[in-house]
Amino acid sequence: MKIYPLFALLCLPLVCRAAATPANSILVLEKEQNTLVIVDPVSLSIVARVPAGNDPHEVAVSDDGKTAYISNYSNGNTISVVDLVAQKALPAIDLGALRQPHGLEFRGGKLYFTAEGAKIVGRYDPATQKIDWVVGTGQDRTHMVTVTKDLKTVLTSNVSSATISVIEQAAPGQGRGPGGPPPGGGRGGPGGPGGPPPPGSGRGPGGPGGGRGGSPDWSVTNVPVGHGSEGFDLTPDGKELWVANANDKTISIVDVASKKVVQELPSTGSANRLKITLDGKYAFVSDLGGTDLLIIDVATRKPFKTMKMGTSSEGLLMAPDGLHAYTTLNEHNSVAVIDLKTFSVTGEVKTGRGPDGLAWASRK
Repeated sequence: MKIYPLFALLCLPLVCRAAATPANSILVLEKEQNTLVIVDPVSLSIVARVPAGNDPHEVAVSDDGKTAYISNYSNGNTISVVDLVAQKALPAIDLGALRQPHGLEFRGGKLYFTAEGAKIVGRYDPATQKIDWVVGTGQDRTHMVTVTKDLKTVLTSNVSSATISVIEQAAPGQGRGPGGPPPGGGRGGPGGPGGPPPPGSGRGPGGPGGGRGGSPDWSVTNVPVGHGSEGFDLTPDGKELWVANANDKTISIVDVASKKVVQELPSTGSANRLKITLDGKYAFVSDLGGTDLLIIDVATRKPFKTMKMGTSSEGLLMAPDGLHAYTTLNEHNSVAVIDLKTFSVTGEVKTGRGPDGLAWASRK
C-alpha cells in the first residue's frame, strides 16, 4: 500500500486553501507575473495570490474593502476584478473602445478610471455594472486620476501633454457634460451593459455629485505643469495638488481653486510617484531612475530627508493609521516598509517579479 504524506492527504482531492484574507491587508501587483498579492501588514507574510489580468498597473479597492479593481494597461481594454474575501478573480469589466486603462480611484461607491488610448476619464458603477460618466481631456496619455471628497472635482495627470486636467462641476448652463456614451457603444461591464444616455435626455445618473433627473455640466481646464507629469497627490485639505514631473525632475504645486501652478520644487532623478502623509506634513517622491526616495517638508517646501533605497522605488502607499508607508522596489522584487516616526526602513515583503501598484484594503 502506498503511503501518502499527511499534508497531501489533507489537500486531496481539493486544492489547498490559502490563509484567510485579514481585515486589513496590503495589495501588491506583480506586474511581470500578472498577479495580485494579498499581504498581511502585521506579519508581512503573503496570504494569497490571485490572477490580475494582463499587464496590471494600478489597483483600487471598494469602500467595503471586499473587492479590488485592477487596470490592465498595455493595449488592453479591461479592468480586472478580484473578490478579496474569496481570493478569486471575477469577470473583468469590458471597457469597449476605451483602451489602455491606467489610473484608478474608488470614491463614493464608484470606480473612476483613466483610459490613455481614448484620452478620457470615466466612472464605473458596480451596482448597475455600467459606465455612467465619461469626460474627454483632449490630452495625451491621461494617466492617473484622483477625486475630491465632495465628488465635484476630478483631476488627471497627462504625461505626454505635460498638463493636469481639472474637471469640475460647472454652474448650470456652463461647461460641457459627460459627452454621452463611451466610443464604440459604451459596453461597460460584465455582460456588456450599455453606457450612459445621450446628453439632454433628462435621465441617467449624472456626473460625480449629481443625481438622477439630469446630468450636471462639467468644465475641463488643462493646467500646464512639468514634462512627464505622472504621479500626484492632493493635500488632505484638498487645496493643493502636488505633481511629480519625471522628465523635468521637478514637482509642480497646483492650487486647485485657481487652477494655477503656484510653485515648482526641484525633485530627485526620475520622479515617478508622489504621496502625501495623512497628516499633510510630508510628501514622498519615488525615483524610477535612481536609488533615492525623497521626502519633502510640505510646510517649508524643502527637502526633509533622502532615503537610500539601494534600487529604484516605484509605487507608494500610506497606511490609514498614519504609522507606515510602503514603496515597491521593482528590481529587488520586494516592498519596503517605512516607519513614519523614524523615517527608516523597518521591514520588507519579498514578492514575485515586477512589484508596482499598491493599495490598502480595510474590510468593513
